[in-house]
Amino acid sequence: MGPGLMTQAPEESQESRWPGRLAVGVVRGDPPEVFLASSVAVLGRLLALQVVARADPAVFGRHGSLDDVRAALLEERWGDALVLWMDATESVVDGYPDEIVWSDARIDGELTAFELRMSPVFKDPSND
Repeated sequence: MGPGLMTQAPEESQESRWPGRLAVGVVRGDPPEVFLASSVAVLGRLLALQVVARADPAVFGRHGSLDDVRAALLEERWGDALVLWMDATESVVDGYPDEIVWSDARIDGELTAFELRMSPVFKDPSND
């Protein structure tokens, strides 16, 4: 399982989230699938619905975990269902529960000009 993705996500209200942040899930593959959600709780439901529930049941049958996946989905244990899917498919999902959404308002021209002048690329190279 990837960074920050939990087996069972805590319940979160929209009011508890910082504005301009979101949860990201990346299912590794070629090409990778990227899922964006307003919170880690919503991300768990999204991955369960869009990834786990759409899987071919035969994938789970080989591992004898189809009943476990179905139970996890019906009991809304999204993280458990995702872990079972990852085990069955040998797939990896990276989770990033609190990423910044960059916008023009957050990174305006004045801030950009200041930050650029302070960045390492504008320092003189050291003679180490």
